[in-house]
Amino acid sequence: MENKRLYLSPPHMSGNEQMYISQAFETNWIAPLGPNVKALEEEFAKYAGTKGALAVSSGTAAIHLALQVLGVTIGDTVFCSSLTFIASANPIIYQGAKPVFIDSESDTWNMSPKALELALEYAKKNREMPKAVILVHLFGQSAKVDEIKGICGKYKVALIEDAAESLGGTYKGKQTGAFGDIGIYSFNGNKIITTSGGGMLVSNNEEYLHKALFLSTQARDPALHYQHSSIGYNYRLSNILAGIGRAQLEVLDDRVKVRRGIFDRYKKSLGNIPGITFMPELKDTMGNRWLTALTIDDKINGVRSSDVINALEAGNIESRPVWKPLHLQPVFKNAAFFTESGESISSMLFEQGLCLPSGSGMTYEDQERVVEIVKEVLEPSKLAR
Repeated sequence: MENKRLYLSPPHMSGNEQMYISQAFETNWIAPLGPNVKALEEEFAKYAGTKGALAVSSGTAAIHLALQVLGVTIGDTVFCSSLTFIASANPIIYQGAKPVFIDSESDTWNMSPKALELALEYAKKNREMPKAVILVHLFGQSAKVDEIKGICGKYKVALIEDAAESLGGTYKGKQTGAFGDIGIYSFNGNKIITTSGGGMLVSNNEEYLHKALFLSTQARDPALHYQHSSIGYNYRLSNILAGIGRAQLEVLDDRVKVRRGIFDRYKKSLGNIPGITFMPELKDTMGNRWLTALTIDDKINGVRSSDVINALEAGNIESRPVWKPLHLQPVFKNAAFFTESGESISSMLFEQGLCLPSGSGMTYEDQERVVEIVKEVLEPSKLAR
């Protein structure tokens, strides 16, 4: 089908999912929890290199649990990357806390260590230190973990790694999400692996893991009858969905390899066009290239990223802008925002940024369709010749 719809990042099944689902049906483990959940947690913790993992209903639920485990409550402050999906920050509001947004830096597009330190120094002077910092690894690219972890340690602030987009990506050989006090991942349908919906919380702190488990299962006290001294949540992943996750985890490294190849082909085909800059990769890191992201400088070529998005849509191809920074979102209009030097890198990336279809099931022909349309918009004179 020549003009089939190309999606940004559709699910890509391995073929083994049905085996684990069938096992759940055959043993009647249909209810929440069961052997697949336990196995997925063990397999995931081993992959991430952490002491434990907790399978939950979404990455957002994992962030919410992380904030509760760290004691975030009404009136507290939590610092968060600005250039991210709103799910990174919404749980701050769930807890009645105040978000403060930190700008990006050019080397990684992720949280700026300099801006973070400026924000923490300001908070220290005003005696309003945050309870936690939520660091996002954007589009699968690791942030400057050593610098940010060092700054958090200096100011004695807990670090939550939002690795929802970066599963399979590494920083100095270690999985992103495994450096902070708590790490979180997403298995949403568009992520590099999926359980259709779901997430994971990881930590090397067993007390945190135990408390997160308690809260995620309605905070039931250890009594014969149903007794509750705390408010909990129904946040656990089902045994059926965990079965999908087990099969997906088996092929994660292959999915990373394919997506990195897709990124490399885009860069080879489009990287020499004036005004195009692809998302960088920090030294000693390996991004999972969940989405191929780039910027288009209209001052150089006269083309805006929205022009390319519209042209791709006309060709039945899904693409999208880079995340709109949270400090620009109407719902957070009163939140504080810190930059390195007054110029917002995240705002510039939003204005110029573009994400291209990057699904691991893409064919070479699919990718050529995308490339041809992008070139038609950016280099019409060359194509005319």
